[in-house]
Amino acid sequence: MAIELPAPITGYFLVDQGTDADAISRNFTEGATVRDEGHTYVGRDAIRRWKIASSTKYHYTVEPFAVAVEAGLTVVTAHLTGDFPGSPIDLRYRFALDGERIAGLEIVA
Repeated sequence: MAIELPAPITGYFLVDQGTDADAISRNFTEGATVRDEGHTYVGRDAIRRWKIASSTKYHYTVEPFAVAVEAGLTVVTAHLTGDFPGSPIDLRYRFALDGERIAGLEIVA
């Protein structure tokens, strides 16, 4: 990554490159929320299942290239390339942090 990100977000993107759903879920608080593709996932178990499903369905690479703070959220813009409809695409990841963990994530185009 060429940009500097808060540690929990760096951890998220590092493990997002693989298929380890447990590693992804450990970056989140117990009651964290993820919103992606019109669905909401609440809690580490749901987030782990989300990662398993998305890793099975799609193969992709992600490269964060911009970061900003908007309304208290850390917003990372990343370039995704893979075998999903609309590839390649730039997505915005809106992170809410709680200490060294992610409390919320919304992924939007």
